[in-house]
Amino acid sequence: MIRREELVKIGQFGKPHGIKGEMIFTFTNDSFEDSECPFFICGIDGIFVPFRIEDYRFTSGTAGMVRLKNLDSNSKVRFLSNKEIYFPKKYLIANTSGNSYTWSHFIGFTVIDEHSGTIGRISDIEESTLNTLFIINTDTNEILIPAAGEIIASVDEDKKELHVALPDGLLELS
Repeated sequence: MIRREELVKIGQFGKPHGIKGEMIFTFTNDSFEDSECPFFICGIDGIFVPFRIEDYRFTSGTAGMVRLKNLDSNSKVRFLSNKEIYFPKKYLIANTSGNSYTWSHFIGFTVIDEHSGTIGRISDIEESTLNTLFIINTDTNEILIPAAGEIIASVDEDKKELHVALPDGLLELS
């Protein structure tokens, strides 16, 4: 079963377009574009239901058109009108490119480096520079490390742990 805490809201369906089941959708987070996840998720009667994406295209910087598998007519997709669209967080994490909405999800996570062990807990995100940074509180001070998909080895949502593979010497710079 899909749980709410596993999801990120990325937009909302509009109304059907044409007669072949295409739907208009607006989005606030386009991180799904490069993802390997083949579906959108909607809340239907209190249950999160995945819908396989057959095809989509962007029509502007905040809108697009989508066709969902087995929903091939206007009447079959009408029930999705105005429903919020969600996407699994686990697919967005690997594709994050500094989007503050996605990086802020990690506030409160414990950072564990594969070589140095536990570093500390992420207290905030620094976005005032070109490179987004995690602000980590350690036992003795505050350090900054890059918020970059390349250094993330794995994420344990249940334990709220972010496992990283930091470049040699990075922690000595702090």
